[in-house]
Amino acid sequence: MPRLTKTAKMGAVIFAKDVEKVANFYQSLLSMKITERDGKDFIELKSSGIELVIHAIPARVAMTIDIEVPPQRRTETPLKLLFYVASIANARKMAPVVGGKLSGVKSEWSARGFCACDGYDPEGNIVQFREILTEES
Repeated sequence: MPRLTKTAKMGAVIFAKDVEKVANFYQSLLSMKITERDGKDFIELKSSGIELVIHAIPARVAMTIDIEVPPQRRTETPLKLLFYVASIANARKMAPVVGGKLSGVKSEWSARGFCACDGYDPEGNIVQFREILTEES
């Protein structure tokens, strides 16, 4: 059972068919650390600003879900997570190594001091990655 932490964190719970694979994706792209684990059902990841809980989808539901290779983007959902990364270019290179993908450079857009690009995790969940623009960018 996960224990409570004294510091409040922003966070999200991502339900996944393959907890290890999805946790590895976010751990790799966001430089997060595993802080809690409960077998194959639960992995907690943390960084200085966010906590992600990757939680197994119940087995009876997981049996009805087919994850294609590459995964189909889950565009019919009302939520999209967004995370800041040091470099969208580096995230684009790393994502396929850990089962996901970022859209190409032509899909990037800028606003309010950041550059953004959508991608997806190993199970097709849409994720937006943002890079803070410097005056030199």
